[in-house]
Amino acid sequence: MKRVVIFSFFFLWMHVAVTATGQHIQYGNNQAAGHYIPVNGIKLYYEEYGKGIPLLMLHGNGGDISAFKGQIPFFSKHFRVIAIDSRLQGKSGGSSDTLSYNMMAEDFCAFVNTLKLDSVYVLGWSDGGINAILMALKCSTKVKKIAFTGANTLPDSTAISAADIQSMKDFVENNKTATAREKTLTRMMINEPVIPFSTLGTISCPALVMAGDHDIIKAEHTLKIYQSIPGAKLCIFPDSNHGVCQQHPALFNKIVFEFFMNINAR
Repeated sequence: MKRVVIFSFFFLWMHVAVTATGQHIQYGNNQAAGHYIPVNGIKLYYEEYGKGIPLLMLHGNGGDISAFKGQIPFFSKHFRVIAIDSRLQGKSGGSSDTLSYNMMAEDFCAFVNTLKLDSVYVLGWSDGGINAILMALKCSTKVKKIAFTGANTLPDSTAISAADIQSMKDFVENNKTATAREKTLTRMMINEPVIPFSTLGTISCPALVMAGDHDIIKAEHTLKIYQSIPGAKLCIFPDSNHGVCQQHPALFNKIVFEFFMNINAR
């Protein structure tokens, strides 16, 4: 039987990472750890920290590597953390003329192949969670485990409130100061993703499905994703919104780490 885990305690966490020498690390803008790699006609920017099993970190819409400043210091003690700026975001290339979740997932699969990684764990937040799901479908032989929070597999009101959908449409249609990039990223969320629940049933790797209890993604949609992935585990964080990994990083890290390391598995 699947197990639903609900947590009701909190941890404080420093949001600025500090090295042993007291120097601040600017995740997403760290020249010492940063690299560019050509994939699918663009250059993806990424930063590497730590050693061990490769762990890809995929951020949300309009974000960048710095979204995981509460995760990188912890996980780099145990894994080879590879945090990536998605196409058209952060320091990575891309065109505002076209963008899709499929394109981004194909970038990440190509990235894994270009770096000659045998297999990877994937941690995704929001759009990064969608891409974690798509990676498990598109390059399943390379993806060992996926953990994601705040992901949706449909763009309609079964997943997101009608008010939020209308707000995104208003942004695209009426915001005169928004950049082409911002509108392209928002338009993608209006129209995508479209991943049938039946397709989720073909995911073969272990999966941890997470969300905040006040997430922008409807609870029933998150539950349906969990129910559709064979053998998946579910964690709903209380008093948490869409950004639970930033709100309660220590607790979030603990749960994801235990999943990846198969601790307390039942």
